[in-house]
Amino acid sequence: MSQLRRTIAARLVEAQRTAAILTTFNEVDLGELLALRARHRERFKARHGVDLGLMSLFARAVIHGLREVPILNARIDGTDVVKPRHVHLGIAVSTPRGLVVPVVRGAEALGLAALEQAIADVARRAREGKLAPVDLVGGTFTITNGGVFGSLLSTPILNPPQSGILGMHKIEDRPVARGGQVVIRPMMYVALSYDHRLVDGEQAVTFLVRVKEALEDPARMVLEV
Repeated sequence: MSQLRRTIAARLVEAQRTAAILTTFNEVDLGELLALRARHRERFKARHGVDLGLMSLFARAVIHGLREVPILNARIDGTDVVKPRHVHLGIAVSTPRGLVVPVVRGAEALGLAALEQAIADVARRAREGKLAPVDLVGGTFTITNGGVFGSLLSTPILNPPQSGILGMHKIEDRPVARGGQVVIRPMMYVALSYDHRLVDGEQAVTFLVRVKEALEDPARMVLEV
């Protein structure tokens, strides 16, 4: 095993051994979000010099949810609860050497373009093997996207000592009921794994519903409602 793989293995076992991990699920209709992205993607790229990716939009939805349920941004330290003032967002990146989770610091203070640029930067440096040790520590919440590999549903493992991780999955056209009619919509299952020692089920479900609402009605992220 490489040093990176040994580190990954140790951290995953640590998470399973020390945290009371529970996962809750929901499904999101991404029709509005994808339409918004399609309408503004070219102008966004021309204006900011970076693509409008789904990860930054999901990151913004996560930040929106953490404002209402900040306990998911906290961690346990012995018998204390540490509540950071900022959202230091971990972005899981698959590299030829293994999975790494670089951190975008102060993500809650970044506009969408700056957030997209920061995510693209850490992902590029991760794949090129140019991350510094400081890039991999201090995260408060993580997003992982198994959908890029075709995963339809999974239960992500916590990145210790964090208390929450959101799993994105494959977008798939599925029949759903809308207004008494069956229609085809671009749907995604989302999964939130959380540390039940610190986070109650009601808080976890509330957070995931807020993320769902923000993605299905993107204006909520702009208006902060």
